[in-house]
Amino acid sequence: MPEILGHNFIAGARSAAGPQRLQSLDATTGEALPYSFAQATESEVDQAATAAKAAFVEFRQMSPARRAEFLDAIAAELDELDDSFVAIVCRETALPAARIQGERGRTSGQMRLFAQVLRRGDFLGARIDLALPERQPLPRVDLRQMRIGVGPVAVFGASNFPLAFSTAGGDTAAAFAAGCPVVFKAHSGHMATADLVGAAIIRAAERTGMPKGVFNMIFGSRVGEALVKHPAIQAVGFTGSLNGGDALCRLAAERPQPIPVFAEMSSINPVIILPGALAKRGEAIARELAGSVCMGAGQFCTNPGMVIGLQSASFSQLLTDLGQHLDAQAGQTMLNAGGLRSYVGGLEHLHAHAGIQHLAGQPQEGSQARAQLFKADARLLVESDPLLQEEVFGPTTVAVEVTDNEQLRAALLGLRGQLTATLIGEPEDFEAFAWLVPLLEEKVGRILVNGYPTGVEVCDAMVHGGPYPATSDARGTSVGTLAIDRFLRPVCYQNYPQALLPEALRDGNPLGIRRLVNGQWNDGAI
Repeated sequence: MPEILGHNFIAGARSAAGPQRLQSLDATTGEALPYSFAQATESEVDQAATAAKAAFVEFRQMSPARRAEFLDAIAAELDELDDSFVAIVCRETALPAARIQGERGRTSGQMRLFAQVLRRGDFLGARIDLALPERQPLPRVDLRQMRIGVGPVAVFGASNFPLAFSTAGGDTAAAFAAGCPVVFKAHSGHMATADLVGAAIIRAAERTGMPKGVFNMIFGSRVGEALVKHPAIQAVGFTGSLNGGDALCRLAAERPQPIPVFAEMSSINPVIILPGALAKRGEAIARELAGSVCMGAGQFCTNPGMVIGLQSASFSQLLTDLGQHLDAQAGQTMLNAGGLRSYVGGLEHLHAHAGIQHLAGQPQEGSQARAQLFKADARLLVESDPLLQEEVFGPTTVAVEVTDNEQLRAALLGLRGQLTATLIGEPEDFEAFAWLVPLLEEKVGRILVNGYPTGVEVCDAMVHGGPYPATSDARGTSVGTLAIDRFLRPVCYQNYPQALLPEALRDGNPLGIRRLVNGQWNDGAI
């Protein structure tokens, strides 16, 4: 395994201009690991963003096939990271080796998936309206449109996915695919991991002849503001807290040239359990739901933080069973001490609320997170009580029992935007409660039926987004191939000579891609 140098990545080289060092910690013991990292200076932030801007000129004009080679090379480098790499990630995050190995596969897999997107070419959105010189009363000129990258992208690493939402994660993959160089802000919780993955990206860039500055990475706790404000940066990708995302959005909006922030922030992912399912399989639902709540110590952005059901003896029994399962759960080490402090604070707020009752869970004490179950008065949800809408990042869920369909409708209308909503039911439930679907479509980015939201498939159809505060922009996704759209913008070419047109828009269709020509899809030459 390569040496962990601990220097910032700038224009294909390493830099440690400032004296301050940041320490990597063992997530389980809190002890210092033998790796320290250079806090980026203001000058280094500027150098990194400037390097990305310089690389953009060449990188965005590379053929999709060349960028696909780069992504495939990154995937190969990630796959070659050995067991010693996995061991370091485990120490920095307290996540088990099997989880890290699976996440590495997901991370390299999404690089390869975006390489496929580049090769098939549909991301370009090529549209051609041929000239109509004889049209009356006015002729139409030749108009052709395609999409190009927006420019350098600042990406902020997430705490809960040290690989898949981090250095070489989905935001970085989508930006590269769009032709946008990246300046990555490493997360303080897994800096050694970031260093090793960053070095893998640089090796891939060198192997495939990418421009210097296509990937840059900075370490530090006070560099985010300077990065977002830098005039070279043209978009931001972020996964983290609501407060953090809101702060970045304000910074980006207040720039002389405002830029978009694609922030995935806060979601309680309600699970609605319908009467037919409760009657037929309530015990199994309670067991499955407990597993979803506690998976990975509840540190998933799609963790089911709310369970909603109609008032009945069956729903009461489900809460009893769910509470017993959560009571039996052993404590789990969270990703870092800050995450545990946040979890404990969230539990304290729930305990202190007059309209919320604690139903189950071992007392929260010590250095591990304990699973908890609360029950809230449905009126709090109807009235959009802020605390009930607040994500508690950890193995906790809040039950809401509604009296009838009218209160169920009012409660769901009181929900803020979410990443997901889940319907657990039988065929007769889905017929009787069909009215739920259009309501949920306005609230969430993904609706599940008879499943649990803690699995997110990386594919063409996935949406990992939703209305605010789930994300800052509900029109995009941070998982799946549609994520590339966030970092593209359309350009129209009017009356251009064939020789000057981008290949994707030429009559002969040299890229062999599907295009919209005079309102009809066309796969060949025109």
